[in-house]
This record gives sequence, C-alpha cells and structure tokens, in this order.
Amino acid sequence: MPALDAAFRWSRESWGVALRCRPLEGLAQHLFTTRQLALRPFDAQGASWRAALAAVGGTPERFVRIKQVHGNIVHVARRDASDPVGPMTEADAVVSNAPGLVVGVQVADCVPLLLADRQSGAVAAVHAGWRGTVAGIAQAAVRTLVREFGADTADIVAAMGPSIGRCCYEVGPEVMDAFRRAGATKAQIDAWFVAGTAGHSWLDLWSVNQDQLIAAGVPPTQVHLSRLCTKTHLAWFDSYRADGANSGRMAALIRVP
Repeated sequence: MPALDAAFRWSRESWGVALRCRPLEGLAQHLFTTRQLALRPFDAQGASWRAALAAVGGTPERFVRIKQVHGNIVHVARRDASDPVGPMTEADAVVSNAPGLVVGVQVADCVPLLLADRQSGAVAAVHAGWRGTVAGIAQAAVRTLVREFGADTADIVAAMGPSIGRCCYEVGPEVMDAFRRAGATKAQIDAWFVAGTAGHSWLDLWSVNQDQLIAAGVPPTQVHLSRLCTKTHLAWFDSYRADGANSGRMAALIRVP
C-alpha cells in the first residue's frame, strides 16, 4: 500500500482497504474508498454501495446523492429518516447536520474533500475537479456550513483524499486562463502551475484547494492532505486520466454524528 502522511491511516474493510483521516475520525465516521470496491454504476441499493455505507454506520435510506456537474453549487440536506430517497440534485458539494445522514461524492482523479465542524456536528462532502475548483466549490461549502448551521471556520477540520497530483496532471492553457479570469493572482498562478511543453502546464489541485480552504477561514493546521496521486498509484485508485471512459469511481463518504 502507498505510504501515508501521519494524519491518515488505512483501515481494513469487508472489501479490502479504505483511507481514513485521523483528526477527522474524532468528529465523524468517514472514509475514502479504493478501487478494491467497484462502485460504478451508481446504485445505492447495490451490494458494493451498501458495504461502503455500512462502513461509516449508514444505510442507503439515509444517504444523500448528488449529480455532480463541475460547478460550485452546494446542496443542503435536511432530510428526516422517514423521507424517501429522491432524485439527485445537481451540485458538487453536499452539507448536512441531520444526525445519522451520510453525504458523499464520487471521484476518479478529481479532489474529494470531507469536512466536519467540531461544534455543530455539521459535515460536508465536496467534489472539486478543476472547473469546480476555479468556481471555488471548497469555499462555497465552508460558507454554507457557516450560514446554514452556524459553524465557526476555526472549528472546521478538512481531509483531502486521493486525487490526481501535479506530477500527472497536465492541462492546456485554457485552464490557467480560467483561473486568471476567476481572480487568481500572479503569485497564486506561479504557485499552482508548473510550466510544461507546448503551452501546457502541470496543475496542483491539492495546493489550490488547500489555499482556498485556508482563505475561507479554516486553520492551516486543520487542513489535511493525503497527497496520494490516483494516476501514480493505479493498483489502489481509479484514475480517469489513466483508464479513460472505462475508469471506475471511488467514493468519499461522511456521516453526521
């Protein structure tokens, strides 16, 4: 298994291994799955999804789905246990403070973020591809936790799961241009991009999302990066860049205490 930062650990599950963040464990049950659990196509009633949800103490009936659209929309989930599972809302983050509810996102290179607030118990799951990152989806999730549930940014703990690293994420000039149009400074562009060939660059989505969370008020010591590149570690993670349309999907799940 790939070596881990001290803030993370591997856990043994019924299907294989999952990744958990130690500082987040004291706040909410959560995990990042690996390619050892096949989760595509999406079917919350399927055996694989039931196993993933059970690993965080959840069930399909208490799981909120979103249709990820690479934007900055945050869905607020306030569903009672008696409410049926409805159609998927278009969003790239979901937040909730409903006890026992599981929220989650799916990824295969994009950045998965899980957040929990120490005081309110509210949690968030965020899907941050480059477009969502340009749109500030991580900051939008933090703002929603504050606005909807009274969270204090000083009490939010964030964990960034496996995703494509700058080592393997070459992008065209349109991506850098999008960040510039969104207001990124020259210093930020210089920090987030490394020049490649033929006008291309290598993008560090980990650093961008870390910087955005800190700018939103989350203390730097409470933003934890797994620093596991999905394309580098193909034996363990699904990667769209490596496998294309045949790529599987992994999940990042977190349960409201």
